Amino acid sequence: MYRLLILLGTVLALAPAPLIAAEISAAIPSGTQHTDSFIGITCVAIFLISYLFVLGEEFFHLRKSKPVIVAAGLIWLLVGLAYTLEGDNETAAIAFRHNLLEYAELFFFLLAAMSFITTLEERQVFAALRAWLIACELSLLQIYWVTGALAFFLSPIADNLSTALLMGAVVMAIGQQSVKFVAVGCINVVVAANAGGAFSPFGDITTLMVWQKGIIPFADFFHLFIPALVSWLTPAIIMMFAIEKAHPTPEKRQQKRQIKAGAWPILVLFLLTILLAVTSNSLLNLPSVLGMMTGLGILKLYGYYLSRHETNIRDTGHIHNHHIDNLSDISQMKGDHTDVIRRFDIFQVVERSSWDTLMFFYGVVLSVGGLAALGYLGLLSDLVYDHLGPTLANSLIGVVSSLIDNIPVMFAVLTMQPDMSINQWLLITLTTGIGGSLLSIGSAAGIALMGQAQGVYTFYSHLKWSWAIALGYLLSIAAHLWINGY
Repeated sequence: MYRLLILLGTVLALAPAPLIAAEISAAIPSGTQHTDSFIGITCVAIFLISYLFVLGEEFFHLRKSKPVIVAAGLIWLLVGLAYTLEGDNETAAIAFRHNLLEYAELFFFLLAAMSFITTLEERQVFAALRAWLIACELSLLQIYWVTGALAFFLSPIADNLSTALLMGAVVMAIGQQSVKFVAVGCINVVVAANAGGAFSPFGDITTLMVWQKGIIPFADFFHLFIPALVSWLTPAIIMMFAIEKAHPTPEKRQQKRQIKAGAWPILVLFLLTILLAVTSNSLLNLPSVLGMMTGLGILKLYGYYLSRHETNIRDTGHIHNHHIDNLSDISQMKGDHTDVIRRFDIFQVVERSSWDTLMFFYGVVLSVGGLAALGYLGLLSDLVYDHLGPTLANSLIGVVSSLIDNIPVMFAVLTMQPDMSINQWLLITLTTGIGGSLLSIGSAAGIALMGQAQGVYTFYSHLKWSWAIALGYLLSIAAHLWINGY
């Protein structure tokens, strides 16, 4: 959405004032012409200012969720005021509850997925995977391709966010001594995970939203496999020349990790949870979040079983500290309440979810919903789809999605409901999925990995390779138009 707002800002800057007024009048139904009002312009300004803080997170050292949550509150207060001044006390409240429900489904879906991933990490599944990859004595270049391939083929099943977190942890663990490898490896993982998530209804929240709307049948998403593969392989081949022809240090090869008890049942439970989410949606037409939360509940029950039968373990209060070597001096634990001995606790695992990311989505979805309630999406639908045509519009919207998370962009398009063919809906699904890879802030995977690899994988390290990712983006669109038709 925000991306669309930026596009709108460009159009407004270039178009003559009479034309703008005419477009606004034509696009906004009578009684909802707030786009040219003081309140509407103020809401746009609030959103853009909040997002400037998101873009400058590295400079301000302010968590990205904080400004957008405040922006969402201010925008909706102004939306309520705008409708109240017109004598309408119901529309704003109804619209807010609708957007809140949209976010609630997203929130609980992500919470369940993150909880499974952090549980598997606590069980040292990823540490064992890292140790296995090192034991294979692969070079950094081979690890680069293995993690990218795994990210591409796992994301259609485990969603791109969860897959990026998983493979990102492997890249960071293996390449601790090479900052350049970690940066390029994380970019490769983000691009691969976003590309893999684009051809599966369950691979990305955006594809999930399109699937839940019933616009594209389940099987038709897989028509995007080759275009998605092109979007990953193109930048991956280019970036691989920046990888050192070296191996992890010998000391790291000697490290061994033991998967904790219960890891394999949890992994199986995760896959069954995904299956439950898919089948409950396709067969019963129930929201997929129901299956995810049911699986999370079963995970909690299994966590209770583990807590009753597992011996005491050491925990320092953060998931990544489970990867450090066991300390030999038990006295080091004294005097620090964050370093305690306890059994497995599923609630501690849930606490380790990326709450900043979850709260960021709240601010994004609600802010975009508020701007939609003021009529901006209707205006943008007219300016973009009616004037540019669906192919060019869908391609540009994918680029705009790199400026903000792709979820609100797809949310905006679904709210607009432009009249398009199945292949055009496939195109917008592809572009919003892979377009988010153009910048690190354009997708949940990129945002999450920036938090996981702070100071190494950054907005600017990703920006250095955006030209290669853009080339893959263009080639993937061409592949889709060639294979699936205009």
